This record gives sequence, C-alpha cells and structure tokens, in this order.
Amino acid sequence: MTRPSLRETNFKFPGQLGLYRGKVRDVYTFENKLIMIASDRISAFDVVLPEPIPYKGQILNQIASEFLNTSKHIVPNWLESTPDPNVSIGKKCEAFQVEMVIRGYLAGHAWREYRDGKRMLCGMPLPEGLKENDRLPEPIITPTTKAHEGHDEDISREEILAQGIVAKKDYLQLEEYTKALFNFGTKVAAERGLILVDTKYEFGMHKGEIYLIDEVHTPDSSRYFYKDGFDDRQQKGEKQKQLSKEFVRQWLIENGFQGKEGQKIPKMTPEVVNNISDRYVELYEKVTGKKFLPSQDSDILKRVESNIKKVL
Repeated sequence: MTRPSLRETNFKFPGQLGLYRGKVRDVYTFENKLIMIASDRISAFDVVLPEPIPYKGQILNQIASEFLNTSKHIVPNWLESTPDPNVSIGKKCEAFQVEMVIRGYLAGHAWREYRDGKRMLCGMPLPEGLKENDRLPEPIITPTTKAHEGHDEDISREEILAQGIVAKKDYLQLEEYTKALFNFGTKVAAERGLILVDTKYEFGMHKGEIYLIDEVHTPDSSRYFYKDGFDDRQQKGEKQKQLSKEFVRQWLIENGFQGKEGQKIPKMTPEVVNNISDRYVELYEKVTGKKFLPSQDSDILKRVESNIKKVL
C-alpha cells in the first residue's frame, strides 16, 4: 500500500496575513497567532530533499507537542492547541536570531570539527584525546545563527553579545533555559532507554516574556543513542546505534552528497523513502513510549484544512 504524504500546503484562511515556507514547515501568520503545519518534507545539509517521507510531519508534530506540554514547568512555550496530527497553533512570538544548540557528546558537526583539528567550538574549549561520540565533561552550548537561506553558522556567546544579536540579560536567560530543558530531555530519554546526545532550542519574545518556540526533542532537532551497549561500543570503537536524522546524512555522504556546490542528490527510491519513514516511526515509539498510530487519510490536505477551519 502506498503511504500518503504531505509535501506542501497553500491554504487561504480568514484573517491570514502571510505564509512562510520553511525547510519542513508551512507557517501561516495571523495578527496574534501562528498556524504551523508540519509537512513530510525532509532536509539535510540545509537542502530540502526531492521526496517527502510519509508520516514524518505527523511524527515531528506529535513529539514536539508532547515535549512542549510536559516542559511548561521549565519555560513557557508558544503552543496553544494541536487540532490535527500535522498542525500546531500558538502564540506569535518574535524569534531570537540564534538557535541554542547544546551538546552532551562529541557527535555530528562537533565531531567533524574536532576530527579536523579544532579544539574550540563556538568559544567553548574541547579537551584533547576524545573519540567520536565520547561524552563531554559537561554539556556545552554551541549556538548558531538562524539563516533563512543557506547554512546556519556557528557563533560564540561573545560574538552574539558584541554584535548585539541578543541583549545580555536575555541571552543569559536563554542559556539557563537551554541547560534546564536539556537536563529534562536527558532524564526522559534515559527512562526510555535512550541517550539525548545533542539538540537545539529556539526562543522568542511575546509581550516582554521569553517563550520556547518551534519543535522540541524531535528527531529533526535532536540526536539520540541507544543507552544499552553504548559503553561497550565506545570501548570497541564501534559506531553507536542511534535514532536521529543522522542516518539520512550518512546515506547522503556515502552517495557523494553533502550539500556542496556541484553535488547531486542521490536518487531516493521507494525503498529508501519507506526505510526513512520506518526509522521515524521507530524513533517516535522509542522517544514517546507510545505506539504510533498513522493517519489513515488518503487526502491529508483536505483533513488538515478542515481541522484548522474548525478552530479558526
């Protein structure tokens, strides 16, 4: 059976002021709220890949809403309702122009920088003698700029403050929230047999208060390892078993694509697409501890539009 997917939306709602299409989400803006639709598009190396991944949008939206609802005691967030498996509605916040990346382990981008000889990442020193995926002495915050097009760039706390990107008082609060959210996510992951390796958070201002915005602890914004066998694999120098989007990046790298000029995206066969979809389902069930119930609608667009109109 062909799995239905949602590539993009082009709705016109009463009171709608605009539509911003991100790499994965279609964001409809209103005077005082946002409607965020999680599509099944998938991006890697800041490039949207040609084939949508069935169920991915539903999975991202449901994981994000789960963590937003259970982390309100740490920081207020933008979410007000999820009227559809692919839809979140909430407060319109003015986003800070940095993404707060926090890392507990030397993996992904941080490892690639370290492997190439760097011992300072976003102003944070890294000790000598680390191997890929080693646990860091303590989690480090490695912010990036928010690029609407192209690549996000690493930036240090000192550069953020010197350039006036975020006021010092607000930035220090962002760091505190980031550490507290990461501790929370780490505990939840451990209860489910996982290690939260690294993740990113985005924040915005609403009526003078800082709010957590966008997605939280999803496979698109976070990297997870399986806890069982982690130490043994590290000692033997074996690859870690992970649940994240990194397997998509690895598949692309192995097929000669890293988002660089002149490189061609490898063909995404139905087998590749369904494999990625299955991995997202696995991650959903592992991260939430719940059975994934895929939407059975063949016409996702119609369902999404209908559910949004019911609450407008």
